[in-house]
Amino acid sequence: MRKEIRFAGFGGQGIILAGYIAGKAAAVYDDKDAIFSQSYGPEARGGACAAEVVVADEAIDYPLLSHATITVIMSQEAFQRYGSTVQEGDTLILDQDLVETDTQGKNVYRIPLTRLAEELGRRIVANIVMLGAFTAVTGVVSKEAMLESVRTSVPAKTIDLNVKAFEAGYEYARKQRTKS
Repeated sequence: MRKEIRFAGFGGQGIILAGYIAGKAAAVYDDKDAIFSQSYGPEARGGACAAEVVVADEAIDYPLLSHATITVIMSQEAFQRYGSTVQEGDTLILDQDLVETDTQGKNVYRIPLTRLAEELGRRIVANIVMLGAFTAVTGVVSKEAMLESVRTSVPAKTIDLNVKAFEAGYEYARKQRTKS
């Protein structure tokens, strides 16, 4: 099993941290091999950025993505940049309030990631909401491993909020997935 994952959005959304947390969850808490890489424009905050994670059951011989079969997009600019790389059958998770597209398919999930974070009182945890949704939709990393990675990667005083954010995304996506 080799899964190639791209998380994309704009600088300031916590995309890079989300990729780090996902890679850590796979490698440290799910006993898989994982490689994490990141890219962002020179403008950083507000500009397009992406985090790429390769997860495998065995040693990873090539660390870069050849084709992301799972793509999570949290901004329109990121969709314009990476949306065209998504092929039929790939999994695509979109922030439904920030990405406008008519892209359809049984593996396309529109989830109000940022809105769910705002309902918790902190828009800044949208990336953790996204990790919850990603975990429920893909199953690449176990829920327990991802939660532990979240707990050990965020500031101690924000652990409870981040766990709530993860659960909000996980439950929303789980319910959406069972409807499909």
